[in-house]
Amino acid sequence: MMIKSCEEIKMEGKMIFAWAMMFCLTVAPPVHSEYYSKTVTPVANVEKKTHLHFFLHDILSGQNPSAVMVARANLTKKDDSPTPFGSLFAIDDPLRVGPDPTSKIIGNAQGLYLSSSQDASKFTIVLYADFAFTTGKFNGSSFSLFSRNPVTEADREVAIVGGRGEFRMARGFAKIKTSYFNATTGDAILEYSVTLYHY
Repeated sequence: MMIKSCEEIKMEGKMIFAWAMMFCLTVAPPVHSEYYSKTVTPVANVEKKTHLHFFLHDILSGQNPSAVMVARANLTKKDDSPTPFGSLFAIDDPLRVGPDPTSKIIGNAQGLYLSSSQDASKFTIVLYADFAFTTGKFNGSSFSLFSRNPVTEADREVAIVGGRGEFRMARGFAKIKTSYFNATTGDAILEYSVTLYHY
């Protein structure tokens, strides 16, 4: 009878373990972790065109503002306007049926806007917001706006780049008119006439 040394026993154990692992890997079911893609021909959906009309109330003043500054560039500290160049605002603005602050709320716009114009006489923001509806036919649906908004122009147009719910795959534009603006506080009421193309 042959006596094995500790090193031989360890080596034999390692070999048995290695063979057992190789056996397990060969009989183990394949893992489905590869890239998967399936292209299908889409069913022709009928494109819809929807017109919406409402007022966005953007309030920076008071005890319960709907827009608050979340960042400001250090270089613009001497600018005493409510929306100095380089300022970033978070918004949760109510969408109302009319310009009156007590008119019925039909939804809200949540997102960000950046004060992007160095020339105060040509005040411009870049706006990203999701306009969600909380009542009526479009309750639970929203569209997304991402566009440059030259605020000092009387009539302006911004781009609609997406949507969800009833506005899935939306694209279109919104015409904006300023209904009210307070240069001291930055408060504004904006009239939106929106044209959406969606499925």
